[in-house]
Amino acid sequence: MVMLYVLGIVAVVMCVPITAIITDHKQKAIKFKADIVRQEIELEKLKQQNFIIETEKMKLELEQMKLDYSSGAKELIKID
Repeated sequence: MVMLYVLGIVAVVMCVPITAIITDHKQKAIKFKADIVRQEIELEKLKQQNFIIETEKMKLELEQMKLDYSSGAKELIKID
């Protein structure tokens, strides 16, 4: 009976560090996942900014092409 009591105490005492180790591991895993999510959000923000910049660049190029075309058309009309 005493042996069973001692064994129970040892089991309880051993559960505390094991629980602490498991809890610490889960907390680190959650922090790691949160960091990954933050990095993915930052990447998406950069992608969005890049898309906006590229779109503006294409608008400017299109406007430049329109100006070049319209000035070229005027020159052709004047030549005739």
